[in-house]
Amino acid sequence: QVQLVESGGDLVQPGGSLRLSCAASGTIFSLYAMGWFRQAPGKQRELVATITSGGTTNYADSVKGRFIISRDNAKKTVYLQMNSLKPEDTAVYYCNTRRGNVDYWGQGTQVTVSS
Repeated sequence: QVQLVESGGDLVQPGGSLRLSCAASGTIFSLYAMGWFRQAPGKQRELVATITSGGTTNYADSVKGRFIISRDNAKKTVYLQMNSLKPEDTAVYYCNTRRGNVDYWGQGTQVTVSS
């Protein structure tokens, strides 16, 4: 059973930075792609960034140049470094991985960007 636990969400001012972490257990972490999604109030969950087992990254256009996804296979952890944060980045951020046709999600961590 795959378990994902996010942390690092907080209230931050516009232009600030945060680093989110997602710790995985119950899985051979290094073999699988990982992703970060977010869901703002009243909106659908959307993809933010992904990273393959080999380290190839992909980003939503809205975060390119501001966010960086990375992974530490020894710690079974994926990170999302978020810089130059904007109010529109406010959302609950979720960690994700997939095994076959099954998606696994963490409980989410709240990021609020406001002055």
